[in-house]
Amino acid sequence: MNKLDLTVALKNDAELTKSEAAAVVELFFNKISKALTDGDRVEIRGLCSFHVKKYKAYAGRNPKTGEKVKIKPKKLPFFKCGKELKERVDY
Repeated sequence: MNKLDLTVALKNDAELTKSEAAAVVELFFNKISKALTDGDRVEIRGLCSFHVKKYKAYAGRNPKTGEKVKIKPKKLPFFKCGKELKERVDY
């Protein structure tokens, strides 16, 4: 399912117009993105949680040349599946 499919499903299930459904989906994703950008944790009970993992700088290696490369510190979003979702998928 992609963003458009989610919009169409919301439109049909909630009896919204396509533009209203698209606005709701866009708002939902923007709020999650903003929270992660601000360093907050997002938890949707029973479904999943998102948080930002911080990685320190480290020495890597260029696989093509074998040359050592310094990798800068970075932050990446991390997704963790909820217990109910795991059980539902694994039925």
